[in-house]
Amino acid sequence: MQSDCSEKNLYRYIKELGFGKFSEELVKTAFTHSSFTKEHNLEYDKCYERLEFLGDAVLKMVVTDYLYEKYPDAHEGELTKIRSIAVSDEILYKVAQKINIEPYIIVSEAEEKCGGKKLESIQACVMEAMFGALYLSSDKKALRDFIVKSLVPIIDDIVNNKTVYNAKALLQEYTQSLSKELPSYEVVAEKGKAHNKTFYIAVSYNGNILAQAEGKTKKQAQQEAAYNACVKLGLIKGEQKTNE
Repeated sequence: MQSDCSEKNLYRYIKELGFGKFSEELVKTAFTHSSFTKEHNLEYDKCYERLEFLGDAVLKMVVTDYLYEKYPDAHEGELTKIRSIAVSDEILYKVAQKINIEPYIIVSEAEEKCGGKKLESIQACVMEAMFGALYLSSDKKALRDFIVKSLVPIIDDIVNNKTVYNAKALLQEYTQSLSKELPSYEVVAEKGKAHNKTFYIAVSYNGNILAQAEGKTKKQAQQEAAYNACVKLGLIKGEQKTNE
């Protein structure tokens, strides 16, 4: 079972993120993967999945509110595209990496050995569950401010620079303007162990390879390949890409 020391470290971590009062029980649940509850025969509601459902809604509401106020002249379709990127697992994982969430995630011994805590999907889910737990038990304004502070640089980067985050959409729009054929993405190589793989992706259009890239997930590698293709085609200037 999770040690008292580990739990204290988790609660200290949440306080360091800027939350003074919160439910320790809910926060612990938000950081607990289903593999741990199954390993210890705990009830279903002791893992993060229900809080993840709530946190997903909270996240979308905060981002929707921000976009609606910040971009009053933007059409609904444009706002929807921006929001879909901003609340995606890829972006949540990026934020999770920045705030170093991995050490505090609670998983089973088997999942730990497989490197499950490093997975984009698990870290993104924990982020959403954390939002859910803090929405229920902490200051809602502090939570909104935390979400906005974490995502605004990324949102503004998407809007102003059309960077790597929406490169796939840009490339698809471009190819659809030429024909009905869409870009295709193919894994050309995989390297590394199962929990720490690097994927090499080639993006093609009309039978011709436009660009290649690598990433720690297939999705990331696809985005990078699409970005490289957009730069090659002149849809994005290469210097617009950020290193964050």
